[in-house]
Amino acid sequence: MSSFSSFSLPSFLNDSLKRLGISTPTPIQEQAIPEGLKGHDILASAQTGTGKTIAYLIPLITNLIKDSNSSALILAPTRELAAQIQASACALLSQKMRSALLIGGAPMMKQISDLKRNPRLIIGTPGRVNDHLVRRTLKLTNTRFLVLDEVDRMLDMGFSEALKKILPHLAKERQTFMFSATMAGDIKKISLTYLKNPQQISVGSTHEPVLKIKQETCRASSNEKFPFLLKELEIRKGSILVFVKTKHGADRLAKKLNQQKLSVSAIHGNLKQRKRDAVINDFRKLKTRIMVATDVAARGLDIPHIMHVINYDLPQSPEDYIHRIGRTGRAGMEGFALSFISPDELHKWQRIHNLMNNIKAPENTKKHTVFSHKRKKKIKAPLTSVIAKKNTSKPYSWKNKRFSKRG
Repeated sequence: MSSFSSFSLPSFLNDSLKRLGISTPTPIQEQAIPEGLKGHDILASAQTGTGKTIAYLIPLITNLIKDSNSSALILAPTRELAAQIQASACALLSQKMRSALLIGGAPMMKQISDLKRNPRLIIGTPGRVNDHLVRRTLKLTNTRFLVLDEVDRMLDMGFSEALKKILPHLAKERQTFMFSATMAGDIKKISLTYLKNPQQISVGSTHEPVLKIKQETCRASSNEKFPFLLKELEIRKGSILVFVKTKHGADRLAKKLNQQKLSVSAIHGNLKQRKRDAVINDFRKLKTRIMVATDVAARGLDIPHIMHVINYDLPQSPEDYIHRIGRTGRAGMEGFALSFISPDELHKWQRIHNLMNNIKAPENTKKHTVFSHKRKKKIKAPLTSVIAKKNTSKPYSWKNKRFSKRG
């Protein structure tokens, strides 16, 4: 594997990487950075947690240094991801150029003030970027570099029209990077609109989680989930991200856990941006150990110390399962994921299983046949149990509660 020094980067970038403790490029970085430095458009996919942000930021910043009259636009589907991209960019830039963060829920006047300072790197969500274009507080005529990050999520969230409105404002001759955790047919279709003769890069299976994530499943009725969760929180060490399906459910679960004297916060779309930032910062700084979240946090949340992801509710979309559990096992670290599966969620688990194309279970995995509670109908998708030995030396006293055949 090559080193970053082999890419002939500006010295300040090498210094920044060294300061950040990043010494060896990941596979996606090793393939994407050279092609980006050559000026090629890129269509890339890789599993979550493999370093995609650095993979496009390094060639983007390098090319901006070479072309001093140009600017770059990075679009992300969520506010949290956009903010994290800016944080990564600022860490690499070392104050070499200005950037602006354009996201909803944040003060418009501050963003207008930032734009008046002529930032060369603009990072934002499609909706807020369009707002500034309509207000004419943002001009993109010299924007010769475009990044669409998590483009599959942008399409899922209905940003197709917003992207079409932004495109005519950019310079006609530009370099474009499209990065995604999945590469469905609609991604390749939209790439024809944005990319010219792109270099296609795919690292690993985008329908499988990172190999170092040990997955567990627990058959539980709706009433059993909370006591089971309490036992899991007791035996698991480190930071824990718990996913639920609704905003109200997030607040309700966080309240119940706080009543158990646990260090918990909740994050969802109803919170104001300042509150969302505060919740994430407290979790990042280990002021809270447990964060209950809706899928607003499933994409882009990069907190390396997340050791466990617990799916209290299964996601509506099977693809979101991959993105949820991808919040752990970041940057080659080991992670653990547990999913509670109630009888009325068995169809969701079937879809998740189908998406992952019957992935092989690790050696210490046991497969169990599951039966529908109501119809006694055999479910083809196996539940798998991987006991994370590293978490605790204590056996599960309630292990027999799992995978019990009912009906």
